[in-house]
Amino acid sequence: MRYLKNDNTDPYFNMAFDEYALEQLPLDEPLFYLWQNRPSVIIGLNQDAHNEVDLEYLREHDIALVRRVTGGGAVYHDFGNLNYTIVGRSADLNRDYPEYTRHMLRALQSLGIEAELSGRNDILVAGRKVSGYAKRVYKDRLMVHGTLMYNVDLETLERVLNPPMDKLNAKGIASVRSRVTNLSEYLPSVTDIDDFRIHIERHLSNNYHDTEITLSNEQLQVDRSMAQQKFMTEKWNFHRIVPKRDKELIKHAQRLTCGMVSMQLQVEDGLITSCLLSGDFIGNLPPQHLEHALIGLRYDRDDLYRNLSSMNIRDYFDGVTADELLHLFFNN
Repeated sequence: MRYLKNDNTDPYFNMAFDEYALEQLPLDEPLFYLWQNRPSVIIGLNQDAHNEVDLEYLREHDIALVRRVTGGGAVYHDFGNLNYTIVGRSADLNRDYPEYTRHMLRALQSLGIEAELSGRNDILVAGRKVSGYAKRVYKDRLMVHGTLMYNVDLETLERVLNPPMDKLNAKGIASVRSRVTNLSEYLPSVTDIDDFRIHIERHLSNNYHDTEITLSNEQLQVDRSMAQQKFMTEKWNFHRIVPKRDKELIKHAQRLTCGMVSMQLQVEDGLITSCLLSGDFIGNLPPQHLEHALIGLRYDRDDLYRNLSSMNIRDYFDGVTADELLHLFFNN
């Protein structure tokens, strides 16, 4: 694959660059880049930061909070973590998604690590998570990005993340820390994360025989502007909150095959007037289009089923049918 170098460790820049690479970077063939962030928590596109992260601890320890453009759960980044992004065009995005993740799996296996794909978006070693990944679709482009926990500060990771207990219970574990491990424990021949990065980069670039891409100053400036105007703003990082109103909200939550989905509805005179779908679920597209499409509909099982059945629900919630989503709306 073609590749580019990204040595920027600013999480706002890097989240903006993922979106820029997906939507604007010239793309004749698949490309990848490796990158790192200074200490930061990266929340999923559809998550409510107040429910997932200890925000007070982040402020006290100068740990950044940034929302990414893909679904899934919150992750902690520091200089012991190596991240990757793969972007390509595809005629069959759902088919190629697993293949993109296998690139990284094979890279780890080339180092002698017995890694395996697990669940909806994890890579495991000896039954413990070392990587999580997520995807986003834009037109005929597919982006997959994820983490590689080489030597992450696990104490801080556990301190900053507050996943719902039902998520831990669903995985049969007692805490975040008991579920994860660092790759450095399985790589005695790798000296440090810089050495690890070279190994991964060499494998994915066909031993550096593939073409390296260099960004222009104009391209870098576009990304810096995106970081400042979007990814550094409170509106972006905390936008998944329904405004409080006088009327009581209808709230339901359920773990589906795509992940946890929480629903908040405002209903007035039998009609849906606002809708928020949040959680760590994964899908090709953000759910805002679906939320807007529901406004003005009757909060009625038959009406909602008829409308949901006319939409491609799997675009927003991987592997979920209209019937399954309907159960969430009526909590049964």
